[in-house]
Amino acid sequence: MVQTLERAGFDHGRSEGGCMKREVLAPLMAAAILFTTVNSAHAQPAQVALDLPEARLKVSPPGDSEPTWSTLLEMSEASSVDSMEMAMVSVMVAKVEAARKPKGAKAVGKELAKEKYGWGSYQYSCLNTLWTRESHWNYRARNPITGAHGIPQALPATRMEIISSDWRSNPITQIEWGLRYISIRYETPCRALAKFKRSRYY
Repeated sequence: MVQTLERAGFDHGRSEGGCMKREVLAPLMAAAILFTTVNSAHAQPAQVALDLPEARLKVSPPGDSEPTWSTLLEMSEASSVDSMEMAMVSVMVAKVEAARKPKGAKAVGKELAKEKYGWGSYQYSCLNTLWTRESHWNYRARNPITGAHGIPQALPATRMEIISSDWRSNPITQIEWGLRYISIRYETPCRALAKFKRSRYY
């Protein structure tokens, strides 16, 4: 389990100026490109306007004299931006869902360890050993005696709020907190593992 961090100054990030909480993205309305085939020979030419937040979409059905083409939908620049944001949110959601299984959590842990801290395969092997012993990379793991929680077995579990308030259900939040904790207190996963082998906690 993770020991208390007052001496390491870990709570400093809770201050108003140094808060590192990740704000939850507001629900996004994505504008999709719709293709509707008009098969009726009696279709009348018309302009149909659809109102979406910060966007106005214009649909132009084909006329009687034109061949049957897919309906064309024009999108404003604002709609394109919203679509891009929605795509990014979808990628994040998929990554969180994958991390709810140990294999996916390990992949995210390895990626973040390399990307944020420069820890390569050797350090990741120590991280993998450490968190396998602590939680088996199960984001729901909880010690019924101490209350240590999640993949890194944070104690108390509420310390993970420094990353985000969704620490109960988001394995990526737990992984980000655990990597940060290791970096601050031990510098590397291998040093954290050495401490765990001596004391049965880190």
